[in-house]
Amino acid sequence: MNVYDTVNKLAKELKESPEYTNYKNIKVEIANNPELKEKMKKFENLRYEAQLEGLKGENQEKTKLEEMQKLYAELIQDDTAKKYFDYELKFNVLLADVNKIIAESVKDVL
Repeated sequence: MNVYDTVNKLAKELKESPEYTNYKNIKVEIANNPELKEKMKKFENLRYEAQLEGLKGENQEKTKLEEMQKLYAELIQDDTAKKYFDYELKFNVLLADVNKIIAESVKDVL
């Protein structure tokens, strides 16, 4: 079996994993709820801006972080949003683990 066959098999297994399917399904559920979708979009934008500022080494605006924390606290009161954050974390952990395993296998040439 060559590397491309293996990677394609891995991709198929990832798409069939509960981490992927749960995350995908909850995203569809949110997309069908306009009010929650808008709140989630606002939260994601704030989170993205905070990450960018952090990568640039900039001090993050306290008000922006407080707004993000307040919105998060509000969102996790909603069962669908709470599931979204849980499933997002589980999916990201899965991807990080896969990437770590691959990186470890070739670290001697990196």
